Amino acid sequence: MDASPMSLPAVPSADPGAGQLSPWGSGGDVAKARVVAAVEQSQATATTRAYRSDWNRFARWCATNAVAALPAAPETVASYLAEAADETASGHLYSPTTLRRWVASINFFHRAANEPTPGTSQLVVSTLSGLQRAAARDPRRRSRRREALRLDDIDTMVAAARESASTWPEQLRERRDSALLWLAFAGAFRRSELAELRFTDMRLHREDGLHMRVRTSKTDQEGRGQIKVAPFGREHHRCPVCAYRRWHQIVCAFDGGGRAAVIRELANAEPFTRHVCRAHGTSPADSLAPVFRRIDKHGNVSDSRLSGAAIHGVIRARALAAGFSEEEVQMLGGHSPRAGFVTEALSNGASAHAIMRQTGHATPSTVEIYARERTPAQNNAVTELGF
Repeated sequence: MDASPMSLPAVPSADPGAGQLSPWGSGGDVAKARVVAAVEQSQATATTRAYRSDWNRFARWCATNAVAALPAAPETVASYLAEAADETASGHLYSPTTLRRWVASINFFHRAANEPTPGTSQLVVSTLSGLQRAAARDPRRRSRRREALRLDDIDTMVAAARESASTWPEQLRERRDSALLWLAFAGAFRRSELAELRFTDMRLHREDGLHMRVRTSKTDQEGRGQIKVAPFGREHHRCPVCAYRRWHQIVCAFDGGGRAAVIRELANAEPFTRHVCRAHGTSPADSLAPVFRRIDKHGNVSDSRLSGAAIHGVIRARALAAGFSEEEVQMLGGHSPRAGFVTEALSNGASAHAIMRQTGHATPSTVEIYARERTPAQNNAVTELGF
């Protein structure tokens, strides 16, 4: 996690001779210090990164166009949005959601500097509304939501990983990736939540399966916490707890004896033909260590956790290896197992409340988005018309 203090963009200082305006206004260093302190103390790290990136972009645009970024006039923000609406990022047009986030970032910096928020002006609100309507009619735009990975998809990916793992480094990675895929799906984890799991957060329950504590999340920045459950599977090859146990064994072996112990563990392991989820084993040397760790090219298990981007990469790589097409893989990401959980649960008749118990969604309206987009036939009167 990037916990370093937030550094704001280097910008031209006020210099009438150069014809440039400082985006920090007349307050200069005082305003900048106030913003830095506010961002460091009041926001989660992911939000801080997003605000920093958004603000840097806006400040550069203002410097290029010789207008003030702080305080910014509503006309400046409206022009910035209108120009950006026709630009592309990685081959895709910027979405209205992205533009609204930019406005939120601009407003945040203004509030932190005790300046009026330009994004709340009627001009900017109307501009966003107009751009939203135009985007809805633009045939060039397509949804950037990640495709769902459902139960059979995860099963296929894990089976392919196990079948192709012939060398001990491949078997090592298979155990980690299989556990990651099954827990990501069963726990409906956001990738940031998965990356933050520690062994001390994992507890085997003799009836439920695996209890997993999420300490903070996107919708719980204050740290009230949530317990997610990965149940015992009826079949061993679809058992999230078995997958976790197999990876847990490897971590304990590495902590106790390094690569040599891992090689011995893998060489002496029985074929995976039965449940191992109820087996009692040793505990990792460091209970505060991350569950999902990096593995270097030599087969050393790092103390460092997998980042959200690395989890995204694991999911795509395993999908490609399991026979998904290039086009399908491009639609997958770290959110795909979570989307798959909601889709699978809706298809099996779960209520929004039951789904929210596991996903941690704050409102049923978000779950309803999945129902509209991924299970449109569920509870739909069209299925009662006699076709």
